[in-house]
Amino acid sequence: MSNIDSYLNRLRTLDFAGMYDNDFFLTWEKTTDELLATFTLADALRELRTRNISARVFASGLAVSLFRDNSTRTRFSFASACNLLGLAVQDLDEGTSQIAHGETVRETANMVSFMADVVGIRDDMYIGRGDAYQREVAAALREGFDEGTLEQRPTLVNLQSDLDHPTQTMADLNHLIHHFGGVEQLRGKKIAMTWAYSPSYGKPLSVPQGVIGLMTRFGMEVVLAHPEGYEVMPEVEELAARQARESGGSFTRAASMAEAFEGADVVYPKSWAPFAAMKQRTSLYDQGDAGGVAELEKELLAQNALHRDWEANETLMETTKAGQGLYLHCLPADISGVSCAAGEVAASVFERFRPSLYQEASHKPYLIAAMILLAKLEDPLGSLAGRTVATHPRFAA
Repeated sequence: MSNIDSYLNRLRTLDFAGMYDNDFFLTWEKTTDELLATFTLADALRELRTRNISARVFASGLAVSLFRDNSTRTRFSFASACNLLGLAVQDLDEGTSQIAHGETVRETANMVSFMADVVGIRDDMYIGRGDAYQREVAAALREGFDEGTLEQRPTLVNLQSDLDHPTQTMADLNHLIHHFGGVEQLRGKKIAMTWAYSPSYGKPLSVPQGVIGLMTRFGMEVVLAHPEGYEVMPEVEELAARQARESGGSFTRAASMAEAFEGADVVYPKSWAPFAAMKQRTSLYDQGDAGGVAELEKELLAQNALHRDWEANETLMETTKAGQGLYLHCLPADISGVSCAAGEVAASVFERFRPSLYQEASHKPYLIAAMILLAKLEDPLGSLAGRTVATHPRFAA
């Protein structure tokens, strides 16, 4: 039990009391101690499962998921996390619920949460909508609890919004912590968050924004690179610059993928849609202008096609630090010659890093579980301390 005890002892040195009875919207709203507590507890939960020790602190309860965009990894990570803790999962399908008939957010939030302990929402499609919707749901849940409708207030976990993708970027960062041998080893490491070509359009900005909004917290040298016209939200760039100054790291911009890759310890080539275009798309949808949306998509695909050379290939990878830079991606990647004719990454690069990419993704269920526990348990240490195979076996061998 020494490894588990070491994680719990580390938790005792951190101040995470503010996470209790709270929600998880954006990483930059959490203190450094709260982020470190989430990483530490996630590792402890993984260790428990590895040692065949149950982490089921809930004997019953419900987790509600609402995915307003397609999802594989995050959907199954949320379900796995909830199951790990003993919660049943119910997916809310808006198309077959009364939401399709105009039911209000307040009513829906309360009606699906009578015995719910957590609500996970993915709403990343429209600028100015996703984060606002999640906060509206959270406010409705708080109101329902205060009025006595709900016996407990479910915590809300952001499974991706228009601003941030905290479960993904924290999985990315925890992967880096393990790869480099500790969070303190991240200081001074260069990470290149770069746009990459995709034959599709409309990919959310929340991953690049989440990366620059999180990695700048830990003294990393963060470089954001994209072609002209593919800017992210200016307020997130300002946040990243301020956090970099505070942490002793740096936040800079590069005009090319080649410049960003040069000497990088970590590269993260990922396509995203221009901020201005995403704002325009939201406006067109609000107006019900289907023709305008189709025309915008046509323009953006043509714009993307001008930058087919923005691909993570072997030549660029050789320019990373000692030619050994680590390749990250949130998946699924657009793999040239595999999933598309030309895309974000060369097939040989992706295949070489594929096991590492799967390991990167594997952190997500444990991080979601940690977010839930820190919000639901006033004393998570007391709930997990002393667990052994003898007292809490996950399954009988």
